[in-house]
Amino acid sequence: MPAVMKDFELTFTSRGRLHRFERPVVMGILNVTPDSFYDGGRHEAPADYISHARRLTAEGADIIDIGAASSRPGALLPPPEAEAERLGAAIRAVRADQPDAIISADTCTPLAVQAAAREGADIINDISGGLFSDEMFPLVASLQLPYVLMHNRALPAEMQQHTGYDDIIDDLARFFSERVDTLRRLGVKDIILDPGFGFAKSLDENYRLLDRLDELTSLFRESFLIGFSRKSMIYKSLGLTPDDALFGTVALNTLALERGAAILRVHDPLPARQSVALMERLADSRTK
Repeated sequence: MPAVMKDFELTFTSRGRLHRFERPVVMGILNVTPDSFYDGGRHEAPADYISHARRLTAEGADIIDIGAASSRPGALLPPPEAEAERLGAAIRAVRADQPDAIISADTCTPLAVQAAAREGADIINDISGGLFSDEMFPLVASLQLPYVLMHNRALPAEMQQHTGYDDIIDDLARFFSERVDTLRRLGVKDIILDPGFGFAKSLDENYRLLDRLDELTSLFRESFLIGFSRKSMIYKSLGLTPDDALFGTVALNTLALERGAAILRVHDPLPARQSVALMERLADSRTK
């Protein structure tokens, strides 16, 4: 069943505020890294990332997802202290400029999570699914911030050596079931699931996962975040570069909405909002 239905609802509580959405949510990406696969080095100075955060909001982003470490395949994670300093500074600046913004911290490092929380992050978005550090789940539980649990198998530097699934939906369902149970036992209340397109998955496996995404989303009461934006599963399939992969991103985002996505993580919020609006229009037509 598509997520964009009249009874759609996504709610989470962060820092004493209840956030409630009646349509799929757009999460805009702000990378303050020198080496991200698409926009590395574009937003390193405070004035640059404040300006970009404003653009994301103006184009319709509901959440600003700030990351200070590249997780592209083959990347080496920076020293935790460096990531924590860079991430904390970016969140502090964006929070001061947009006091009411919902800010997500894209990090898999406990030290950076602590820095992000101190500076006012509302959500922790963890590409490791808690696999890279035994401290992550207890830390998130202690902070009581919403947590994005992404499927992964290994660090970015080696994750593409860990592809291969007996049944990709069964494998991901087992991963999520086990780790959600652990988080619930620790007291984490708001959990969002991310199947991790592009992480420890071959090109064909990414498309098999997309084709059967509705099977996965239907198994869980948690909402799903989907991130394809300008990734290699798009530009390599089309023989393009990330700069030319916007149209392909829009196409796959629309398919993800049809298959149950509740949050679209994107570099370009406006096209994603248009996809959501048109899917809502389609849903309306089905009820008439």
